[in-house]
Amino acid sequence: MVRPGKEAPMTINPEPLRSPGTTGARRDHRLRDEVDALGFPLIPLTLRKSRRIVILRKADNSIREERAGPPRLALICAARPDVLPSTTGGSVMSRIRGSVVSSLDGGLRRAVLALGAGLWLGAAQAQETQIIYPGSMAVTGFSGTIIPNFDEGLPPGVDPVDETFIDTTRATLRVFDVSHLGGPAAGQLVNTPPPFEVTAEQIGQVFGVTYDDGVRDGVPSGIPNLYAGASSLHGIRIVTPDTDDDGRPERQRRGAAGATFMDGQFGTENGGGPGTVWKIDGITGQVSKFADIDTNSGPGIGNLTFDATHRQFFASDLDTGLIHRIDADGRLIDSFDHGVAGRPAHGLAPVADDGSVMDIQGAAFDSEDPDSWGYTQDERRVWGVSYHGGRLYYSVGEKSEIWSVGIARDGIFAGNPRWELTVKADKDYAVTDIAFDNSGLMYLAQRGPVENRYDYSQFADSGKGEVIRYWHENPDDPATESVWVEVPQEYAVGFPQGNRQSAGGLDLQYGYDLDGNLDTSVCTQTLVNTGDKLRDNPALAEQLAAGGPLAVHGVQITPKELVKPDNVPPFGSWFVDFDGYFEDPEVEGHVGDVAVWHPCEGRAGYYEEIPGGYLPPFYPPDFPPPGNLPPCIDVEDVQYYCTPRGLEADLYLHDHAGSGGDSIKAQSRTPGVGVTSPMSHAPGTPYTIGITGHYPGDTVDVGLCFYRKSDKDKGGYYPCCKMTLPLRTPAVSCER
Repeated sequence: MVRPGKEAPMTINPEPLRSPGTTGARRDHRLRDEVDALGFPLIPLTLRKSRRIVILRKADNSIREERAGPPRLALICAARPDVLPSTTGGSVMSRIRGSVVSSLDGGLRRAVLALGAGLWLGAAQAQETQIIYPGSMAVTGFSGTIIPNFDEGLPPGVDPVDETFIDTTRATLRVFDVSHLGGPAAGQLVNTPPPFEVTAEQIGQVFGVTYDDGVRDGVPSGIPNLYAGASSLHGIRIVTPDTDDDGRPERQRRGAAGATFMDGQFGTENGGGPGTVWKIDGITGQVSKFADIDTNSGPGIGNLTFDATHRQFFASDLDTGLIHRIDADGRLIDSFDHGVAGRPAHGLAPVADDGSVMDIQGAAFDSEDPDSWGYTQDERRVWGVSYHGGRLYYSVGEKSEIWSVGIARDGIFAGNPRWELTVKADKDYAVTDIAFDNSGLMYLAQRGPVENRYDYSQFADSGKGEVIRYWHENPDDPATESVWVEVPQEYAVGFPQGNRQSAGGLDLQYGYDLDGNLDTSVCTQTLVNTGDKLRDNPALAEQLAAGGPLAVHGVQITPKELVKPDNVPPFGSWFVDFDGYFEDPEVEGHVGDVAVWHPCEGRAGYYEEIPGGYLPPFYPPDFPPPGNLPPCIDVEDVQYYCTPRGLEADLYLHDHAGSGGDSIKAQSRTPGVGVTSPMSHAPGTPYTIGITGHYPGDTVDVGLCFYRKSDKDKGGYYPCCKMTLPLRTPAVSCER
C-alpha cells in the first residue's frame, strides 16, 4: 500500500526553450502600340524603364544584376528548350518563363506564358549515379504556360489568354543541390547548380512530395526515391475538342459536354489522374506511376508522408477526406476516415463524406470556383500528413486543427485518434504541411485559400500564410486542453509587409556553417519553406537589390532558431527561386511543397525498435507479491524519441492482472539516472517517461507504481502494484 506523498514527485526542471527574440511594387504591363498589319498586337516583354535581363553569378556564388537599355516591343514566341526532356525524368532547366499579356481591348490580363529567356546556362548533365544526395531539396510548382503554334499568329479579336495552355515541356518538380549557398545568410538569392527536373507531361501538376528510405530489394542503398501527389492546388484547367481548326483545343471556364482535363493537368498523357502518386527513382530519375486512388474525381491529393518503421505511405484525399495507407509496392491497403472515426474522439459529431465529386462536363462546374470542384466538407478535409513517433499527425479544415492517430506495431491504424491542438494564427488558413525536428518540435505551414484565375496568375490567396512551430508543455499544464503550448512561435517568411508569404510547404534541413556550406553532422537545424514574392518590398528595394532580383517565388532557408522577432525582416535567410524567372511579381500560389532528404543516422526524433525486443518487468525485492502471482503488467511496446528535454519513452503497457489501473508513477532504480513522468496520461495513449543521466545503450531499471487514479483521488491509502521495468535505451544519444 502507498501513502499519499510518499512517492517521488512527478515534476521536472525543464531547460526552457529559448527564443532568440521576437518584421511589391506592382508593375502594370500595358500595351500602348498595336500593329494592325500583323493581325494581332505586339506584346511588350520589357518594362517602360530599364530592367533586369541577366542574372550572373560572381566568384563567391552570389548574384548580381545586369540591366538592359530602352524598352522594346517583341512578338510573343512559343520558345522551346534546346533539349527535349528525357524519358527518365531529367530535362534542361527551362529557358522560358511567363510574362503578362494584354488583350486586344487593352484591358489587363495576367497570364504566365512561356516567353522570356531563362537564366540557367547550358543543359543539366544527366546524372550517372544518382539524382538525390543528403540535403537534396525537392520543390513543386506550376509548370508555366504556352500558346501552341503561336508563330502562325492569332486572328484579330482573339484574346491570347483564351489560347494559352499548360506548358507540358516544363518542370513541375525540381530537385535542387543546396549544399553550397555561397556565403553567410544576408537575405540574398543564391545560385544553385541546374536542378534535376520532372515535367508536366510526365506527372502533371503536383503539390505534396516525400522520400522513402532507399531500401531496394530489401537492401539499404542510401539513395531514396522521391514521390509526388497529383494536385488541384495549382488550378484546374479543362478543354473541349478543337472547333476552329487552329490546331488547339478550346479552353472552357465552365463544365461542358465532352470536356477533358487539359494536357499537363494530371499527367493523363502518361496514364495518370487526379489520384495518382508518382515515383521518381533516386538513382536513374525514371518516372513511373506508383499508386492510384482511382475514386478521386479531381480535387487530388493533399499531401504525402512515409513511415520508415513499417515501410508504408500515407496520402490525404481531398475528394473523400480519407487518409489512405499505401504499401511499399504502391498497393492501397486501407484508409482512415477522420470525419467518422476521428471527430467523436474529441466530442464532435461525426461527419460523413457528402459524396460530391468534380464533374467537368456538368453545368455546375466552374473552373474559377473551388466550391464546385468536389472537395469533401471542410470539417473532414485532411490536408497535411506527417508520421512521427509512432503516430500519424494530420491537419483538418481551414480553421486548422491538428490531430493524430496511432500506428500499431503491424502498421495498421490503431483506432486511437487524438485531437492535438487548434492552430493559433492570424488567419484561418489550411495547414498543408507538417514536419518535426529531432527534438520533437512540430512545424506547420499555412497556404492561403484556393484560387484559380482563368489567366493563370493566381492559385492561392497569398500574403497572409504563416509558418509556426509548437512544442509540448513541460510539465503539462492541466488547465489547458492540449499538451502543446497554447501560443506557437512564428517565423518571418519573405520581405513583404507582415512577413507572412508562406505557400504551404516546409521541411527540416541539416545545418549550415558560417560560409553557407551544408553540415550533415548537424541534423534538422535549418527550416526550409516555400513562399511567394519572397524578396519584394519597395521600402527595402535598394538594400535588397544587392542580393539579386526581387520577384522570387521559391524557398526560404532559415536557421530554425530565428523565430520572430528575430529575422524581421529576414536578412538572416537565403532564398532559392523555383524556376529562375524573375519578371512575374504579381503571380500567387505558383510554388508548392518542399521536401529535404536528411537522413540523420539514428539522431532523428524517433528511434526504431531496439534490437532484441523488450525485457519483461519483474517485482522489486522490497515488494514481494502475495502468493507468487505473475507480473501485474506486461510490456506490449516501447518507443523512444527525443525532445528538448532529452530522451523520452512511450510505454505501451497491458494490465495483465486486470486491476483496472490507468496511471503510473515512475522513478529510477539505477543510480545516477533520472526518470520522470513529464506528461499526464489520457485513456488510449501510452505512458510517457523521461530518462536523463544515462549512457546511450545502457539498460535503465525503472520503478513503476501502477494504480487507478480514482483510488488516489479518494485520499488516504490506495492500491499500487509495484514493478521494475528494465529499459534498454537507444545506442545513439539525442542530439542537443
